[in-house]
Amino acid sequence: MTPDLFAAAPSPAERAAQLRAQLHHHAHRYYTLDDPEIPDAEYDRLFRELHAIETAHPELLTSDSPTQRVGGRVLDAFTPVRHRVPMLSINTETDTEPSGARNFDTRVRRALGLAETDAPVDYVAELKFDGLAMSLRYEGGVLVQAATRGDGEVGEEVTTNVRTIQQVPLRLPADAPPVLEVRGEVYMRRDDFDALNEKQRAKIAAGAKGEKTFVNPRNAAAGAVRQLDSGIAAQRPLSFFAYGLGEITPPEQGGPAFETHFKMLMQLKAWGFPVAEQTALATGADALVAFHQRIGTGRDQLPYDIDGVVYKVNSLVLQRQLGFVTREPRWAVAHKYPAQEQLTTVLAIDVQVGRTGKLTPVAKLAPVFVGGVTVTNATLHNEDEARRKDVRVGDTVIVRRAGDVIPEVVSVLLDKRLGNPEPFSLPRQCPVCGSDAVREEGEVDYRCTGGLFCGAQRKQALLHFAQRRAVEIEGLGDKLVEQMVDAGVVKTLPDLYRLGLTSLLALDRMAEKSAQNILAALEKSKRTTLPRFLFGLGIRHVGEATAKELARHFGQLDGVMDASVEALSEVNDVGPVVAQSIRTFFDQPHNREVVEQLRACGLSWEEGEPAERAPQPLAGKTFVLTGTFPTLSRDQAKDLLEAAGAKVAGSVSKKTDYVVAGAEAGSKLEKAQALGVAVIDEAAMLAMLVSGA
Repeated sequence: MTPDLFAAAPSPAERAAQLRAQLHHHAHRYYTLDDPEIPDAEYDRLFRELHAIETAHPELLTSDSPTQRVGGRVLDAFTPVRHRVPMLSINTETDTEPSGARNFDTRVRRALGLAETDAPVDYVAELKFDGLAMSLRYEGGVLVQAATRGDGEVGEEVTTNVRTIQQVPLRLPADAPPVLEVRGEVYMRRDDFDALNEKQRAKIAAGAKGEKTFVNPRNAAAGAVRQLDSGIAAQRPLSFFAYGLGEITPPEQGGPAFETHFKMLMQLKAWGFPVAEQTALATGADALVAFHQRIGTGRDQLPYDIDGVVYKVNSLVLQRQLGFVTREPRWAVAHKYPAQEQLTTVLAIDVQVGRTGKLTPVAKLAPVFVGGVTVTNATLHNEDEARRKDVRVGDTVIVRRAGDVIPEVVSVLLDKRLGNPEPFSLPRQCPVCGSDAVREEGEVDYRCTGGLFCGAQRKQALLHFAQRRAVEIEGLGDKLVEQMVDAGVVKTLPDLYRLGLTSLLALDRMAEKSAQNILAALEKSKRTTLPRFLFGLGIRHVGEATAKELARHFGQLDGVMDASVEALSEVNDVGPVVAQSIRTFFDQPHNREVVEQLRACGLSWEEGEPAERAPQPLAGKTFVLTGTFPTLSRDQAKDLLEAAGAKVAGSVSKKTDYVVAGAEAGSKLEKAQALGVAVIDEAAMLAMLVSGA
């Protein structure tokens, strides 16, 4: 049918109703189904149009309008709300192992009078969210009240704040019952929590008064819901999951008739309420155990916090038969996992040095059982973080351990601090070797500069030195280095070249032939090149290309070791950060001593006078190599390009100038073509090395 171009435009009231319906639909698609139908800009346009109509015609504003999510109302206090159906808590299974699920099934079967030969009981298994329990009351399909659990009988009205939560429907479909109370959990996603704390830290750094960071997502969510100023609540990123019902219009008055808990949840989902996708039917104890284990394994990958799972008898008839005991349902149980947060005391603060020289402050704790293990150490990450949290010896702290994540101190309970203990300060010397600890501009970590000498960095230094593109000691891999260091056979790089057959044969699973091969590889590695040796020293920020430029510029190792920061900065591609890193490395007597000992062990290379600046026709150009070339290896092509001043990158981006493609080129060629990057072959590259164009 052809539309009537002369039809009358809808009235403001009609248009507002149309816009509210459209915005509710699209918000449900976006926030609940994660399947938007229109771009954000179009949603914003519709929202602005509705807001303009409501501003011009205040009488058209309704409580279920999407514009009411933004908050702005400041309350004098929260109004008490008596729950028509009490929000009762459920019993917690004290056995946090999977066997706790069997305990619950045994109790249910006993209460139902079932024999071992009777059929297994059907359950619904859900997540136990770590948030704030909430009751949402709808009348005529419109959200009219939101209330906290409170003491189960009386809660607090927080309707204005809950309206700001995008996942909470403000209006329900036409088939919803006249009265519907939905029970669920208000929570905050971890990424939203982290972003919120980042904003809080920025406010604090800017000098804002009365601002603070939040301890965990649950506290942040609860604090947002209980804000008297709904404008502040609207700025907090909250979410919602539904998991049950309170009061509902009974079937004899036109309400729905549910046979099972699971069908009720699916109906809530159809009405627009988010239900956790992990919710599942489970038949019998074995299925409950499997659910507990599966969720426990993936718990840390969830985007939000949970502290356990919940099992509920699926049949509503059986639920009524089981009833309650001391106001807790016999037909449901919360099966928790080991707590991820606990209180303990800081006994001391030590500093650990990592394989790459990073200094990490570590709190030594009074032993505490958290996350399924006894924890005695917790990371403070770095000096800035330790100072931000203001962790001091003797403090009572909250410690968190999630899965296999290293335990960390979350926060300090300042009201429990005794006296005025000294604030923590990271030492400026490495606690392992005594070398200077420095923090480069723009970084948060301090690092030990004694890389060749420091015992903590020993394994990393050996592996880096022995790799193929450095000095190359064939056969010296991770496992062998691990054995050598752990056995005390090798403590510094020069010790490698003092090894004898006897000391190698003393290592586990080391045959004489293998030992002879290692000794031969060590002897072969003594003849190397200055760029390889410089790269092998493991100086921070000095990669292969920089090592080649240093060797080309100075000609001799002593020239590099004695150069000032200013002289180093004259080297191609060596900026102030790299120059300072090189100078700091060679200022450490330990590092110089190791270099001299390596020379004394017979390591040598060709040296010459500092070379004049060679022409660099490709300076400033970035190349990527892919495929097999007719005459050159990849390494040879890379050396030629770098000698001509070009940068050779490992991946293609918009900043790439040329991709040199050989036979069997793969995804890099495809990406270059997609980005419109120039693609050339080996012959064209060789021509450019001569012409520079």
